[in-house]
Order: sequence, then C-alpha cells, then structure tokens
Amino acid sequence: MKKILVTGSKGQLGIDLVNILSDEYYVIGLDKEKLDITNLDDVVNTVKTIKPDIIINSAAYTNVDGCEENIDLSYKINALGARNLAIASLETNSRLVHISTDFVFDGEKNNPYIEFDKPNPLSIYGKSKLSGEEFIKEINPKHYILRTSWLYGKNGNNFVKTMLRLSKENKILKVVNDQRGTPTHTKDLVDVINMIIKTDAYGTYHASNEGDCTWFEFTKKIFKLANITDIEVLPITTEELNRPAKRPKYSVMNNYMLELNFNYKLKHWDESLKQYFN
Repeated sequence: MKKILVTGSKGQLGIDLVNILSDEYYVIGLDKEKLDITNLDDVVNTVKTIKPDIIINSAAYTNVDGCEENIDLSYKINALGARNLAIASLETNSRLVHISTDFVFDGEKNNPYIEFDKPNPLSIYGKSKLSGEEFIKEINPKHYILRTSWLYGKNGNNFVKTMLRLSKENKILKVVNDQRGTPTHTKDLVDVINMIIKTDAYGTYHASNEGDCTWFEFTKKIFKLANITDIEVLPITTEELNRPAKRPKYSVMNNYMLELNFNYKLKHWDESLKQYFN
C-alpha cells in the first residue's frame, strides 16, 4: 500500500485529502503543530523518517489580505515551505503534489487561462504562491502542481460557510460583482489528485470546476440552494469593497492539461454546489 504524507491536514482540503485517500492509501496527515514546513531541517528529517511515496502539500497561507500585511510570513509559508518540501521529496525520491491558485494570473485576459499562459500575479499572495511553484519546478522533476480556485468544502472555513453565517446576522449583504472565477468543491479536487498520482504525467495542471460566476452570482446561488429568502443581496464593485490586496478581475481557468492528458472534465460548479447542499 502506497504511503501518502499530507501537509496542512487540518485545513478544509487537508481534511478531505486524509479522509478520502485513506480508503486506498496509508495516509499520514500533519498540521502546522506537527510539521513546520518553513523549517528546512524539520521538513527533511520528518520526510526521511516517514519515507512517503507521495507528499501532498495543502499547507498554505491563504488569507489574501493578510498576506499584504505579513509579507515575510506569506513568502516563508507559500514559497520557502514549497521549496523545503521539494528538497525533502527529492532526497526521498517521493512524488510531490502542490496546490496552487488562480491568483498567479492578473485577470487581464477575457477568456479562460490555460497552463501555458504567462502568470503575472497582482498580490503578495499570488506572488508568493508563484514563487513556490517555481522552486518546485527547479528542484524536483517528479511534481504535479495543481492550480485551483475559490475552494469550499464541508470542513474548515470558506466563502459558502461565511455567507451562510452572515445571512443569520444581516438583512442586507453587499457582494462583489466584478470579479469572475470558478467555485471549486474540495472533493472534486481530491478526485483529480487521486487520478494523477497514479500516473507519471508530471507538470502543471488547472483543476477547478467547470463554468464561472461572480462572487455575487455565487452568493445568490448559495442562498437559493439553502432556501434562504429573507435577505437582500446587493452587487458592489471591487473599488467599493476597498480591500488591501489587488484581486484579478477575471481568473477563470481552463483545465486544458487535464483534458489533453486524461480526457478528464470536472463537474460544473453549479452541480457540485448542489451536491454540497445535498
């Protein structure tokens, strides 16, 4: 039975990775209390002790606005953390799966980004995640980098849970309507990971659900599926929201490499959101 090490095992994706992959693999999940990915010696020693066949790095500093205020921490976790895991995985001949983001793009394109488009991140979060990708590519050829977007699942914190909580506290909600992307269910992402780790098809992949929407449209759909009718949702612009980090206006991705390599299509975001509520 293959052995998988999952970092960030208490995050929303990490919990799903451990729970779902445990049916098929021997999975060891480590959270930041058990493994500090920013400490190279700690990472190398831990990985050499465990000797995993595959490492899945779902640890990240994902607070986009927080990254603007904590630049050193975001590069330590998102860039050096990825580098440290790449070094350790190379030394143990382990495959490395790394989760990245649609925020590596600037949003200036008007049609979905493919894996061969040039990244140009706008925020410290996007820049630190891209640096992590670059370290991995330089260090360990046995890597799969998966860029995903707008993740939500039944565990951890995410936009769906935030909106449901806010609907109990407010009668009116203002939500951004000029940023377009794709909500992605954690379980669908785990399915993709489980498929590609069985192959030697290394490289960079886009892995988000099909279709796209704005945060406003996403919110309306959440409330519709949750049968929440006693709230008014108002569309606003990114400028009106006035957050510290710059966001791409358009970060829809085309899962081009998944289709080319595996003829694989993820579900439409709409369908996955319905399954989440069921």
